[in-house]
Amino acid sequence: MSPRVLVSMVTFNSARYLDPCLASLEAQTCPDFAVSLWDNASTDATTEIIAQHANLFDATHFSKKNVGFCSAHNRLIASTASDYVLVMNPDVMLDARFIETLLLAMDNDLSAGSATGKLWRWRMVAASPEEKMLDTTGIYFTPNQRHLDRGSGEPDQGQYETKEYVFGASGAAAFYRRVMLDAVKAGREYFDESFFAYREDADLAWRAQWLGWRCLYVPQATGYHARSVLPERRAKLPAQINMHSLKNRFLMRVKNMDAGTYGRFFLPITLRDTAALAYVCLCEWSSLRAAPLFFKALPHAWSIRKALRVRRRVPPAELRSWFSWRPVSKPVSGPT
Repeated sequence: MSPRVLVSMVTFNSARYLDPCLASLEAQTCPDFAVSLWDNASTDATTEIIAQHANLFDATHFSKKNVGFCSAHNRLIASTASDYVLVMNPDVMLDARFIETLLLAMDNDLSAGSATGKLWRWRMVAASPEEKMLDTTGIYFTPNQRHLDRGSGEPDQGQYETKEYVFGASGAAAFYRRVMLDAVKAGREYFDESFFAYREDADLAWRAQWLGWRCLYVPQATGYHARSVLPERRAKLPAQINMHSLKNRFLMRVKNMDAGTYGRFFLPITLRDTAALAYVCLCEWSSLRAAPLFFKALPHAWSIRKALRVRRRVPPAELRSWFSWRPVSKPVSGPT
């Protein structure tokens, strides 16, 4: 019999944070979850740490090559028939009641296809509560099509203490309803494997919004995330990360953006795109590899767009209301 919750984890040279991450899963109060892990050919101490927590895992897979975040999670998600899937990064440490809290919230709100909790920056783990810095309370989109984490970098002063709907869940610790995942998948892919990694959480959230699935933010579900990929750190990030990020910003738009929204936000989108492409041409030549990969993936992205368009349940104007320069949330109506 499948567990109610599958914890899907993908590692790649993740030794630095992995031991406390896995210890936090071992401490979970929820009695009905299973952990499946896929390692993408790590060369550090990741595999040794996994072995030290062998009793935690229902399944482990050790790949001889890096197949990417998206492909690895797709294989793990497809391996069970659990009611829910927690996609969790190995640089996240969860409160003991994290899974239990989100499971109860989702059971009580059948309109929610996903849920997210409140994550703080891991570097603040030893600080007093008033000094905790927020990492994410869900993701939101700006009119120029940047997707950002609500509260990222802000001191936690209780400004995100309301249970509410947000655009989507950060892939650091995203809690998904299986029925929703099955509804948004394209072929056998929940996450678009042409993305390889980065922005796949925002892409999935956008598709879910088109189909009428809500994302529930539950502040009582807490944890810590050692976030390394931040806009202000772009120049210090590995070239591979920046290249995939550039490619995926355009693939995501091809798949999800309607003509009315593009027209409504044409100026800020174009200014942002121009700035990004100019930066790559002048300062980040390694990301020019994104262009051939984008055009290679374009037919696949277009086929997903066509299939999604005939299944949309939300009017474009309603979905467009999520795009704002400031984080948008919507109230929860009824008991959750």
